[in-house]
Amino acid sequence: MTSTAIKIPTDVPFEGTTRVSVDWLKLDRENPRLVGASALTTEESIVAQLYRGEELGELLQSIAANGYLDIEPLIVWFDPADQKFTCQKFTVLEGNRRLAAIRLFREPALVEAVAKSERLRIGVPEISPKVEATLAQVSVYRVRGRDAARSFIGFKHINGAAKWESYAKAKFAAEWYKSGNVSLEEISEKIGDRHDTIKRMVAAIYVLEQAERANIFSLSDRNVTKFNFSHLYTALSRSTYMTYLGLETAWSRYDPQPDPVPADKLDRLREVLVWIYGSKEDDNKEPVVRSQNPDIKNLGETLASAEGLHILRAGGTLAEAHASTRPADETLSAALIRARSTLREAANSLRGYDGRDQSLLNIAEDVSETAQTIFDRMRKKYKDAIGDGSGN
Repeated sequence: MTSTAIKIPTDVPFEGTTRVSVDWLKLDRENPRLVGASALTTEESIVAQLYRGEELGELLQSIAANGYLDIEPLIVWFDPADQKFTCQKFTVLEGNRRLAAIRLFREPALVEAVAKSERLRIGVPEISPKVEATLAQVSVYRVRGRDAARSFIGFKHINGAAKWESYAKAKFAAEWYKSGNVSLEEISEKIGDRHDTIKRMVAAIYVLEQAERANIFSLSDRNVTKFNFSHLYTALSRSTYMTYLGLETAWSRYDPQPDPVPADKLDRLREVLVWIYGSKEDDNKEPVVRSQNPDIKNLGETLASAEGLHILRAGGTLAEAHASTRPADETLSAALIRARSTLREAANSLRGYDGRDQSLLNIAEDVSETAQTIFDRMRKKYKDAIGDGSGN
């Protein structure tokens, strides 16, 4: 519906579809898709995040080819706090990716601002006047508040065709839960996910928020491009991490509470977050976790070892630190089996050596001497063990 009586955003009726000017719309800083966003996050930063993570480039190409297909209305809300501004705008609760694409076509200055502040040059395709005409107005569905939009957004992005990553899903559920109007069990039912999974995700969001409030870690400080939120909520479900961080056993089975990590364990929380995600501020420290399986398990086991922790804190690798947590006899047998397998593979590939590379021969000699040393020392220990102290 388009009405000539609608002069300002507050004229738009509730719970109905209305076509409005794109100039009346703004991006949502609380969009669950955004990692590490805050009230201070700029429009350029939001557009850059949506472009990098949400296939915005494909949408730009589609709009350039077909025009904006105004089939599904954007879900919008007029934040009462925005009434103080002369230029009043709706916050787009659902449809931020579409709005970002439209604005990139309409606002060359925004494209330049993103390139300057975010170091991201977005290639915006040329469009015909006919396509450009489709970008002036879009259909919106006005809701009375964020709560009114949550069921629809949850259905679409958590179990519908446009699924979010786990962090967006957790952030969405956490914000809904914090509104105080609904239990986690009800949220789980509405978005069709397991209750215990949602609870673990929301609990991990509370831990992240505590870390940010305490200024010990922020998502913008992580030293990895992709934010693997599942690493964190999986880790926090393991007893080794709970013990290290002073969390009560099975803490994530209960309704999440703010600041779950004791104050005297916040330094340990920073260590865990940096080991999982790295830190730009901490001399560009790389994460020791490279994959969820087995690294999250191995890091947890290392947290219970004083020697393993010493190695990690000294900058050693997770493999080195975790190896120190295993019994020496287990490490030795595993290493010997691996070495035998590797040497057999080398023996089967000897036809690839043409006799010209002296360096490979030197490596083979070193392997031979190392193997001989291991054999001699093991044989001596064996002789001693059976009562023949001659070592022969």
